[in-house]
Amino acid sequence: MKVSKFGGSSLADGRQLQRVFDIIQSDKNRKVIVVSAPGKRFKDDTKVTDLLLSYAKATVEDTDATEIIETIKNRYHAIGDYFKLPAYELADIDEQIDHLSTKHYRSFDYLYAAFAAHGEYLNAQLVAKVFSHLGIPARFIDPQEIGLQVDDNARSATFDVKSYTSIAKLDLNTSERLIIPGFFGYTKNGDMATFSRGGSDITGAIMARGLSADLYENFTDVSAIYAVNPTIIDQPAAIEQMTYDEMRELSYAGFAVFHDEAIIPAIQGGIRINIKNTNEPDAPGTFIVPPTEVQQTRPVTGIANSNRFAALYLHRYLLNKEVGFTLRILEILKRHNISYEHMPSGIDDLTIIFDKTSLSQEQVDNMLADIASDIKPDTLKWLPSYGIIMIVGEGMRNRIGALTEIVTPLKEHGISLQMVNQGASEISIMLGIQPDLADRAVKAIYDNIFKA
Repeated sequence: MKVSKFGGSSLADGRQLQRVFDIIQSDKNRKVIVVSAPGKRFKDDTKVTDLLLSYAKATVEDTDATEIIETIKNRYHAIGDYFKLPAYELADIDEQIDHLSTKHYRSFDYLYAAFAAHGEYLNAQLVAKVFSHLGIPARFIDPQEIGLQVDDNARSATFDVKSYTSIAKLDLNTSERLIIPGFFGYTKNGDMATFSRGGSDITGAIMARGLSADLYENFTDVSAIYAVNPTIIDQPAAIEQMTYDEMRELSYAGFAVFHDEAIIPAIQGGIRINIKNTNEPDAPGTFIVPPTEVQQTRPVTGIANSNRFAALYLHRYLLNKEVGFTLRILEILKRHNISYEHMPSGIDDLTIIFDKTSLSQEQVDNMLADIASDIKPDTLKWLPSYGIIMIVGEGMRNRIGALTEIVTPLKEHGISLQMVNQGASEISIMLGIQPDLADRAVKAIYDNIFKA
């Protein structure tokens, strides 16, 4: 049995949904279908989720949302009309959209979560209606029906692993395709709460593990995961297979094809993942598998980079001799509800790297003030933009000269580094670099490893 998840670009309009229908019809093992909200149909289009968030904002501010509501309805109507779906089927969806603004919500956070979740919630209903209309028996499954429960973090929910017991009870001995909305679950109070953005991948992985699927297929708009960002390298090498840990490392540093949190349920359940292209379904795609199943052909599997980081640099003589120094820093971070990504250090130096997308300027200012006051460093610098490059590969484990193959081409191109850090697992090397040099550095490393 396969769990198949389709992203927003795969469900953006009727033409794309026809491709999805053909894919499902071609394989009876594609039993459980997890769907995203309709995505962009063209470059300057707006995703349905973003339209729903605008609707939520208008509701909170008590402003006229008539135009937004009509735009949302038209997106679903256009898909239904493509398949000549009966008018009453679409009227049901219209009613739910209208009703969103009249419901009572525990807080504004839960309001926003519920509005956003309805992109997937309504689309799963529509997909089930279309499939049944076209001759494939299909049934919409509300996550509440199968006990998919999450914690009380309304807009960045964490899945409750106890839910696996109830998910496993879902009856698969039916001729129906089971259509499940991604991106959200329900709290113990029955409120909708969403995973972080891109969370339909998480739902797909949860369902695959909960149902002990043979394969979790993740359909998107690319035919494979590539060894490097195609905007940096023209026609980069496709990755045929990679391990769970390699995917986690690369997703963290910028690979956006697969949500990095979604790999966890698959790891825990030992579920193989296949990234495939809705528009080229016969292409093999990329398999993400346990380390024992991978046959390495290169030392490096992929290179990722991201400029979403910021860094704090601190210098104080003999800080390595001071017992509890790092603890004092961590207590300041905790005081201001700040998490950090990495903390490489020397005998007199410490660099703390943060994901700047999760920081407010107020948090940064207060943190720096407290460190200056409590720690009294000789030097304290805030670097608001900090680039990270991750070079990842199971083949680097115990490989002599792996670091040389990475830094030598940088030296030859006159590119300096701010930080080098190799993880304890030995499958990744992290480079800190000026953001404006990151693309050049990635290209130099890629050419040396993949074109040599």
